[in-house]
Amino acid sequence: VSALIHAATMVTAGVYMVVRTNVFYRLSPTAMLVVAIVGGVTAIFAATIGLVQNDIKKVLAYSTVSQLGYMFLGAGVGAFVAAIFHVVTHAFFKACLFLGSGSVIHACGGEQDMRTMGGLRKHMPLTYWTFLAATLAISGIPIFAGFFSKDEILAKAYEAGAANLNGFGATYQLLWYLGLAGALLTAFYMFRVVYMTFHGSFRGSEEAERHLHESPPSMTGPLVILGILSIVGGFMGFPGQLFGKSGLNLIERFLEPVILPIAAATHGSAAQSGHTEHAVSLETEWVLVAVSVGVAVLGILIARRFYLGPQAFELPRRLAERLPMIYKLLLGKYWVDEMYHALIVAPVHRIAMICWKVIDELIIDTLFVNGAAFSVELTGDLVRFTTTGNVRNYALAVALAVFALAAFLW
Repeated sequence: VSALIHAATMVTAGVYMVVRTNVFYRLSPTAMLVVAIVGGVTAIFAATIGLVQNDIKKVLAYSTVSQLGYMFLGAGVGAFVAAIFHVVTHAFFKACLFLGSGSVIHACGGEQDMRTMGGLRKHMPLTYWTFLAATLAISGIPIFAGFFSKDEILAKAYEAGAANLNGFGATYQLLWYLGLAGALLTAFYMFRVVYMTFHGSFRGSEEAERHLHESPPSMTGPLVILGILSIVGGFMGFPGQLFGKSGLNLIERFLEPVILPIAAATHGSAAQSGHTEHAVSLETEWVLVAVSVGVAVLGILIARRFYLGPQAFELPRRLAERLPMIYKLLLGKYWVDEMYHALIVAPVHRIAMICWKVIDELIIDTLFVNGAAFSVELTGDLVRFTTTGNVRNYALAVALAVFALAAFLW
């Protein structure tokens, strides 16, 4: 369920809606800018939370939020094809990551805390290699699926800044830097998961270690399929323009009926279409690719320094001690959940309680439902006194009625 929801269905519906209605967004440069800003900020915001989480599924959950930010960033800079492309590649590697984490949790007897894991690659080689492939994909390492889609989004963000798209060039340039920072953090926290879970020595109990085993084929089969797609899935959007060739991007051709005619309808602006022309040279594009990959590799190396070797976990521990406020802020997820509960959940709960006690129980139940029943019962009790079963009482009532009628008619 997590794999489907986080990878390919509910969470990406908003991206699909923005891209499908891109003609309306193109008509409002401010709306496009807002979408891009929300995407860029979301990408870096969620990535920072994922840096310190210890629950393997929480890391992947905040990773999903961060990747959604990239999708909206792409849509905001006019790279609608790249945004949908990232939806597709994200479905491959994120589903693989969630199913891989499920395989790990299954082997560890339901444990989700990575601090009690380690060394699992010896016991779960198939899960390890598929998880590693998906991690390389989300980190943006070349030939893996995520590299093609994420790199295209970052390139379009840079182009938007270089072309001063809609007069917001400086803002788009800043968003490119945010995207690069997010790429660094993504590579770091995802390889943090790999190193803490699969490398080193097992940190759980001896009893738990004795029960470590590879998952059955019913679980590893989908992992293999998704792992392969995480490797080769990106070639459906192969950037042929980098090699001076066109027509190699299959997903662009697939989306052409939706994107290109609309771009032509809006006067064929290269800056608006996001993929008809390029605002930077081919050499600059290769430099952007190198920078993007270099940032990802740097994130991997930092994670390796922090979580592998004889000093493993010592550096992050010292860093957390030196920066306790920042560490607590990230570990507490910026206290967004607490603020959401205090500002929205608790007030709504109190209002609901008042509605329940006053409107539901007092007015509806007491006044209408029980009140109607009570009035019928009271009327029955009053009428019951006239039914005595004594003939003389009935005769007296008839006589009084006749007398009253005669007096009225008289």
